[in-house]
Amino acid sequence: MADNVPGDGQGEGSLVVRIFYELFGSPLNLTLLGVCAFLIYKIVASRRPSGPTVAREPELPPLKKQDFTLEQLREYDGKGSDGRVLIAVNGKVFDVTRGKRFYGPGGPYGLFAGHDASRALATFSLGEDALKSEYDDLSDLNSLQMESVREWEMQFQEKYIYVGKLLKPGEQPTEYSDTEDEEKTETEKKAE
Repeated sequence: MADNVPGDGQGEGSLVVRIFYELFGSPLNLTLLGVCAFLIYKIVASRRPSGPTVAREPELPPLKKQDFTLEQLREYDGKGSDGRVLIAVNGKVFDVTRGKRFYGPGGPYGLFAGHDASRALATFSLGEDALKSEYDDLSDLNSLQMESVREWEMQFQEKYIYVGKLLKPGEQPTEYSDTEDEEKTETEKKAE
């Protein structure tokens, strides 16, 4: 045998030497060993819990169904004591608190918190100029923009809790009964 393999010969000692030589004797084998070691490390590391887990904020109790003026809506900008965030879209008010990382203070859409976001969503504007300080009837939007508002409204209805409507100036709030809220809660529980 002229393979130039050291330790050719007898016994188990020579077998270990030959395996060692095969594994570490070639640059290609060294590279493959390095790749295998890296992949094993990544598999093991991915199964380990990563860093300290972020404590989840406790869920707030459901907000009693009610109608809001713009001034009342502004109180729910996520900066209050309970941190609740409400947003109005197309005359409907939604509790988006569970999406606080998006709609709360410091979030990418945080300027919508406590406001009627209809115009901003319709015009795809993240500027403060899209948020009106008085009631916005959206009458100057074109049909494409109004369709966009309705699509946003449907998305909010699917994802967040409807808590009431945005009142027009002079409009009286609807009196919602407690049983209506309880029936809604029971319906939501059955749907889950």
